[in-house]
Amino acid sequence: MQNYTPKENFTFPKLKLAVIGHIEWVSFLKVDRLPLAGQISHATSCFEEVAGGASVAAVQMARLINGPVDLITSLGKDTYGEKCFERLTKLGINLKVAWREKPTRKGISLISKDGERAITVIGDRLQPIASDDLPWNDLKDYDGIFVTATDKEGLRLARKAKFLAATPRTGKNVLKVSNVKLNALVGSGLDPGEKISFEELSPKPDLYIATEGKEGGTIYPEKQKYKSIKPSSKAIDSYGCGDCFAGAVTTALSANMNLNQAIKIAAYCGAECSTHYGPYQNEKK
Repeated sequence: MQNYTPKENFTFPKLKLAVIGHIEWVSFLKVDRLPLAGQISHATSCFEEVAGGASVAAVQMARLINGPVDLITSLGKDTYGEKCFERLTKLGINLKVAWREKPTRKGISLISKDGERAITVIGDRLQPIASDDLPWNDLKDYDGIFVTATDKEGLRLARKAKFLAATPRTGKNVLKVSNVKLNALVGSGLDPGEKISFEELSPKPDLYIATEGKEGGTIYPEKQKYKSIKPSSKAIDSYGCGDCFAGAVTTALSANMNLNQAIKIAAYCGAECSTHYGPYQNEKK
């Protein structure tokens, strides 16, 4: 782990960016410990926030470019869907929503004293798909797009962007059947739900970045290791760190920065996300 402070105040060119994917309304509980089977943990406080991979990445991207980012997503026609829409709008995100009759997915994140978290999601993941009445034909105008959830046709349409990144959570089958060549695939190399072998990917992305938390991560195909960044203060909540990393590396590479600089920026953003409760920097709870 290394220290890194962005003293140069990264200057990004004007970029048109979007995220395609899923949103959840999450209850964050600070607990004395993550419970094992049969145990009871006690929450010292609780707050609610819009979260999920797409929203976390979009907010991080918007903060880096100091401007709006479009979020193409799907929400339920319910109170939680409305809360998600209102909150993300206040965070500077332009939402393009396919509204569903199904309920908006919710979640619970338990946060222990040492900053580790355990997440339970409630309900189906709602995702935008190519048959939805969404601005799919405009995707060719984007400098960069990051995908967390869509169908195979949606991913093919997203390929119109100049730079396209995705997470393995998009779905191994979607990635395979779409036959889309990504500029970057970014995901956890530790989480069984995201872990994927570079060798099984076809077509292979230009880059596959497998993150490994405090151990840094590995960049394929060269199998190049990179170090993590030491956060500026104590790490208290790991929720959203991976999505902040993915959103940041997508932004940097969309701006044609070199890979080394993109990884440093992304590692810094991921580390700083751990210094506050909930997924959004400067949103102290």
